[in-house]
Amino acid sequence: MRLIWAVDHELHSLSKRMHAAIGLTVPQRMTLLVIGRQPGIPASEIAALLHVHPGTMSGIIRRLESGKYLERLGDEADARRMRLSLTERGRRANSRRGGTFEAAVRKTLASTSPTQLASFEDVLTRLARTLRDTVEGQTAGGQLRAVARRR
Repeated sequence: MRLIWAVDHELHSLSKRMHAAIGLTVPQRMTLLVIGRQPGIPASEIAALLHVHPGTMSGIIRRLESGKYLERLGDEADARRMRLSLTERGRRANSRRGGTFEAAVRKTLASTSPTQLASFEDVLTRLARTLRDTVEGQTAGGQLRAVARRR
């Protein structure tokens, strides 16, 4: 667990440093990279790819749009749906490689064997699935009980 917390902490720290240095957080940068690879992608698909809540994705997109990194385009097939495209500023931001989270990932992967990578992917996939499937609140006897969420 301490390693998971360490990675989470370092991602948040790097996100703050990236924002100060290049004006983008890690989630914003990830969003731009996805749009750069899949121009016209709807926000709902980005949210699913990045495993974030659609409301969180709306905020990320709103900030990127106000920063002139992307623009919303109407969908010819469905007027209710918007598609996202990078602006020139967004394309320039995507071309930057240094000082970004993906530079750190690339550096780590370069020194990782295919066998290590496959094992790592398997463990993280199983952990994500287990976390997703875990129900909040178990009794002392291991019986699951419903927990009402308060808002």
